[in-house]
Amino acid sequence: MAIGSKELTPEDLDTFDEGKLSDELKKAKEELFNLRFQSATGQLESHGRLRAVKRDIARIYTVIRERELGIRATPLVVEIPVKAAKKSKKAAAEADAAEDTDAAGSAAADAAATDAAGTEETTTEETKEA
Repeated sequence: MAIGSKELTPEDLDTFDEGKLSDELKKAKEELFNLRFQSATGQLESHGRLRAVKRDIARIYTVIRERELGIRATPLVVEIPVKAAKKSKKAAAEADAAEDTDAAGSAAADAAATDAAGTEETTTEETKEA
């Protein structure tokens, strides 16, 4: 590819998700607007950049349309597992203790909610019978 942006090759665009493609399109359109403005005021130094940005915009639109038609595959999101930082034995014990207290607190809250729901049901049943 002789003319165009070096970072927006079709192979690179294949790896972008829909959000990043739309961001790149927005940036390219803003750059084209600025280049046209510079050209109109006589401040543009590189006229070849206009052509390159137009081609980048067309390239992005082509990738988007090919994905809509199913010609080009949408990239799969691959989650890379993050390695946990090594903890000291003391820090690990503190974390476990904190998890245990959180679990006990949430179990008590669940039991209180169940008791409250049970008493409400019995009071509505008693009022219906009377």
